[in-house]
Amino acid sequence: MKYARALAFAAVAGVTIVTATGCSVARNQQTMGAYVDDASITTAVKAKMAEDKSVSATSISVETLNGTVQLSGFAKSQAEKNQAEAIARNTKNVREVRNSIVVRP
Repeated sequence: MKYARALAFAAVAGVTIVTATGCSVARNQQTMGAYVDDASITTAVKAKMAEDKSVSATSISVETLNGTVQLSGFAKSQAEKNQAEAIARNTKNVREVRNSIVVRP
C-alpha cells in the first residue's frame, strides 16, 4: 500500500514537472534527453521522500536541472531538512544538491 501510494505521488509529481517546466526545452535550454533525465530524477527524489515518514514530501519542492537538484519549501526541523537533502544526494544520477529548505517549527 505504501509503495503504491509513493508511485502515485511520484506520477503526479512527474506530470507536474513536465507541465511546469516544459517550455525550457522549447527555448533550447536543455536537450530533450537531459530534460527527461531531470524529470526522472525529480520523480525519484519525490517518491523516496513520500516513502520516508520523517520527511513531509508535500511541503518540500524538488526541481532538477542538468542533474542539480534544488530543494525548497518548509521543514519542521533541521533533522527533516537534513534527511530531505540526504535522500536527494543518494538518488541515482544526482550531481549536486542545493538545499534552500527553511526550517519552520
